[in-house]
Amino acid sequence: MKSKTIAIYSGEIPSTTFIERLIVGLCSTGSTIYLFGKQKKKISYAKNVQLVTYSNRFSKVVVLLKYAVLLSFFKPKEKHKLDQIITSQKGDKQIKKLKYYPVLYHKPDIFHLQWAKGVEDWLWVKEFGIKFVLSLRGTHISISPIGDAALKQKYQANFLKVDGFHGVSKAIIDEASIYEANLKNATVIYSGLDVEKLIFKPKTKINSELKILSIGRSHWVKGYAYALDAFSYLKQEGVDFHYTIVGLGNDEELLFQRNQLDLETVVTFCKSIPFNQIVDKIQNADILLLPSLEEGIANVVLEAMALGTLVISTDCGGMQEVVKDGENGYVVPVRSARAIADTILEVRKLTLADYNEMTKKARLTVEKQHSNKKMISDFNSFYDIVLNKELS
Repeated sequence: MKSKTIAIYSGEIPSTTFIERLIVGLCSTGSTIYLFGKQKKKISYAKNVQLVTYSNRFSKVVVLLKYAVLLSFFKPKEKHKLDQIITSQKGDKQIKKLKYYPVLYHKPDIFHLQWAKGVEDWLWVKEFGIKFVLSLRGTHISISPIGDAALKQKYQANFLKVDGFHGVSKAIIDEASIYEANLKNATVIYSGLDVEKLIFKPKTKINSELKILSIGRSHWVKGYAYALDAFSYLKQEGVDFHYTIVGLGNDEELLFQRNQLDLETVVTFCKSIPFNQIVDKIQNADILLLPSLEEGIANVVLEAMALGTLVISTDCGGMQEVVKDGENGYVVPVRSARAIADTILEVRKLTLADYNEMTKKARLTVEKQHSNKKMISDFNSFYDIVLNKELS
């Protein structure tokens, strides 16, 4: 099949780790990748990545005028049709022209929207022969529609019009099905890691003072409040440990909870740090704890599994698709501080040999299921199927 042109759209450039890995990986297949939207900072890509971006008010005006002129000269009928669509939509018409005009002019084979909340805004691409693919990920599917009836109705009205769905896990596709998603058009493609660059290091010892690590932004969905309650239990039981959360700002609620539970000497909150420092912290930890209430499949868990640090994860989202309880890590119920504490005690009793055997199995899971090479191959096949209309 001829080389594909694919728009990977998240609205901001650079985007999340997963999306950036997808862009870089697709470049190696020979496809031309278009990135549209706001550029937050300069970033270098391969030659087959085409950037059509803006960063300030002046560059917005330049982009809008440029593509208004190009469409008027070279695609006047299509511009007229798109202008009618924009008129029928709610919201700022000029902003929509700024976003839509470049996409219509370059007209990729596939427009891959990364965030479900924008589904209604971008379905217009189908009117011009562009295949529309949507990623199902995170809170856009699992949480936001629960408290937003209008968003739920938007999904129910528009998901059946999508040409193909990419799900980050089986669990997220199951959740999306309640919004009448056409599951025949849904494909699970797991996040990929550059596994070769994540060096597996078996532990030479388990620290007498257990070093436990969590990594993630400050948000209630991350479940840190339950983690702190778990460590309160462990402190009361005389367990020697230190717990670090990387990625927190000055979260008043968690600071207050840490103080109330008298955990200030054994729990450390850190701001975000560069990835190479993240790797060091994971490798120096005895346990990577994911106490989340909801996830797709957390990248930090995959990274810990690849690096040789034992994982304890809640059974949220798609985590059980990668962490097998008692085999390559541990899985505990969501919102159960007692279960987290009990499982940490179980890890504490492991022999070094048993610990390393579990982490070796975890590494093999990541190599088999979550390599970057597999992710890109799966996406390439998925796009080909969408273009050939062979979804069934």
